[in-house]
Amino acid sequence: MLIQPVVLSGGSGTRLWPLSREKYPKQLLPLIGEDSLLQATVRRVEGIAGVQLAPPMIVCNEEYRFVIAEQMRLMGKKGDIVLEPIGRNTAPALTLAALAAMRDGGDPILLVMPADHVILDTPAFQSVVRQGAALAHDGAVVTFGITPDSPETGYGYIQTGPASGQGDAFRIARFVEKPDHATAQAYLDDGTYLWNSGLFMMRASVWLAAIEACRSDILKACRTAWDQGSSDGEFLRVDPQAFAQCPADSIDYAVMERIAAGGFALPSGMVIPLSAGWSDVGAWDALWKVLPKDSDGNVLQGDVLLHDCRNTLAMSAGRLLACIGVDDLVVVETPDAVLISHKDKTQEVKKIVDRLKSEGRSEGQLHRKVFRPWGSYDGVDGGDRFLVKRIIVNPGACLSLQMHHHRAEHWIVVRGTARVTREESTYLVSENESTFIPLGTRHRLENPGRLPLEMIEVQSGSYLGEDDIVRFEDVYGR
Repeated sequence: MLIQPVVLSGGSGTRLWPLSREKYPKQLLPLIGEDSLLQATVRRVEGIAGVQLAPPMIVCNEEYRFVIAEQMRLMGKKGDIVLEPIGRNTAPALTLAALAAMRDGGDPILLVMPADHVILDTPAFQSVVRQGAALAHDGAVVTFGITPDSPETGYGYIQTGPASGQGDAFRIARFVEKPDHATAQAYLDDGTYLWNSGLFMMRASVWLAAIEACRSDILKACRTAWDQGSSDGEFLRVDPQAFAQCPADSIDYAVMERIAAGGFALPSGMVIPLSAGWSDVGAWDALWKVLPKDSDGNVLQGDVLLHDCRNTLAMSAGRLLACIGVDDLVVVETPDAVLISHKDKTQEVKKIVDRLKSEGRSEGQLHRKVFRPWGSYDGVDGGDRFLVKRIIVNPGACLSLQMHHHRAEHWIVVRGTARVTREESTYLVSENESTFIPLGTRHRLENPGRLPLEMIEVQSGSYLGEDDIVRFEDVYGR
């Protein structure tokens, strides 16, 4: 029995601002432990007894491809990365994954997992996956419902029907939308309702048959985009124009609710209860619930000092963060923003992000440290007509051959050795040496060494925006 892990890495995680940003969302962050949420999702399926695992497949926005590839490389993992030119929600994403899984004539069982969820009890998760695999092998579409422990209004619910007679599985009676508090309490008291986790299992061919029966327009657009796509090493690209014609819809709306309702020539829908310390970490209060706490209920990460505080989440990305006499607060420090919120109001962080976007402020989209396929840069300081950056170039990596219309650049090597191309000449710059790139000069920066290259770049000119780049050659296809 071959299981194909499929990790859906969409979404921007705006309610976890300022750690999560649109250009570097929460699934790429190490919020719990050293692994990012995406890496933890991939590791979660390792070692499931009695099954054969295919290399993981990740479906993600094209913008995140190099960061995700690097995170997989750091894990020593290889697998396909299916690139979406634009987001179209989970049903098209899963359809692309099914097409990719069957491209060599196979028909594996897809284990579909969001990249940004937390599951603390891996053995319990793997146990229900083994149960789900047996049902999926026989043609069912399986989802996993989280056993609720509170009247949660932030999740959709699944009502269980009759027991299937196979392990702990139930037939799905219906899906229901996020309820108000009174309705959520009634669901909890009823005992037949589970939280909708967004975890699924089914054979690839079963999903394609189901999406064709329910939303043939989605299948048609995805198949056209897939057929007109291309392979670029580990990246599987679909045709952007064809995929742009695909309607947006979720797995639940497109297929699962219709399976539950019946009336179609569709596979049976099953739900298996899951109690494994699951959370979608959709907001700061949810993260507080799953992180280890001190004797006063506080969660501390980074350089943090608390005095006379209770039930507070305090996280520092760098500077000393001190809190005195506060209860039930969320305090999050990053190099360019600080969030202070009552724990009961963390769902409203999105309103701050929306305001940042409407005012055209970069803090809603980017961190001060920005990751690029070749490494990263950090905007250390800036003022009228100058900008200072700390640049890290990965071993063997190179920036594009480029030119700027409005700025000159002065590079100082702090660690490592740089190979610099300036017009027709190429030369090395070592530690404690510098070079100057005049305005309008074609240039390229490379790291020929085996260690990261660290530099300080001082830009000067009339305009210092990132869009003042004319690329002539680029190994990353930008």
